[in-house]
Amino acid sequence: MEILLKVVSLTFLLVLLPSLVSSQEQANQVGNCTGNDNNPKLSPQLTFEATVHGFLLWASMGFLMPVGILIIRMSKTEECRRRLKILVYVHAALQIVSVLLVTAGAIMSIKNFENAFNNHHQRLGLALYGIIWLPALIGFFRPQRGTNGRSVWFFTHWILGTALSLLGIINIYTGLEAYHRKTRKSVRVWTILFTIQISFIASFYLFQEKWEYIQKQGVILGNEPTGPTNQQISPKDKKKELAMEPC
Repeated sequence: MEILLKVVSLTFLLVLLPSLVSSQEQANQVGNCTGNDNNPKLSPQLTFEATVHGFLLWASMGFLMPVGILIIRMSKTEECRRRLKILVYVHAALQIVSVLLVTAGAIMSIKNFENAFNNHHQRLGLALYGIIWLPALIGFFRPQRGTNGRSVWFFTHWILGTALSLLGIINIYTGLEAYHRKTRKSVRVWTILFTIQISFIASFYLFQEKWEYIQKQGVILGNEPTGPTNQQISPKDKKKELAMEPC
C-alpha cells in the first residue's frame, strides 16, 4: 500500500509539473509583457548557445545525477566488497561529471545571457549554482561505517543530493519554457520525452525499495524453492537416497 501511494503521488506530480510550470511562466509573461518588443527573439548565435546550455544542464541534472542516485542505492543490498567499491566509484564519477557540466552551463549563462533574475528559471538556477558543489564536497569527507558522525553525514549527503536533483529537474522544465518564449520554437516534444525519462527513473527508484522484499517472497525465479518443503520422505525413498550418496 505504501509503495502504491508513492507511485500515485509521484505520477500525479510528474503529470502536473509541466502544465504548472507553463501556467506560471505564461502568467509572468502576461503580467510583464506590453508588446513583442519586450520579449525579442534570440539571434541564431544566442539560440545555439541556449541550446548547448540546456543540453549541458539536462545531461547533468536531468540524467547523470538521477542515474548516480540509482547506482548508489544498488549498493544497499550488495554484499561483495569488490562490486560495492565499483558502485561507489561509479556514483562518485557520475556526480563529479555532473557538477562539472553544471559549472560549464553556469559559465555560459553568465557570459552569454542577460541575467536579470526576474523569472523562476534564473532564480532557481542561481540557487542551484550556489549549492551544487556541497554534496560533492561532503562526499569526499565520508566517515567510516560505525563512527559517530556517519549517520549525520549520510543524512546530510542524502538530503542535499536528493533535493538538488529534484530542483534541477524542475528547473529543466522552466528552462524549456524559457527557451520556447525566447526562440518561438515548440518544446512540446522535448517536454514529453523528458517527462517519460523522469517517469522511468522514478519508477525504477521506487522499485528498488521493494527489490529485496520481492526476492524474499520468491517472486524472482531461483531464489526460493518452487516445490513443497514439508513433504515427508518415506523409509523406502530414504534408503534409495542413502544408496546413491558417495562414500
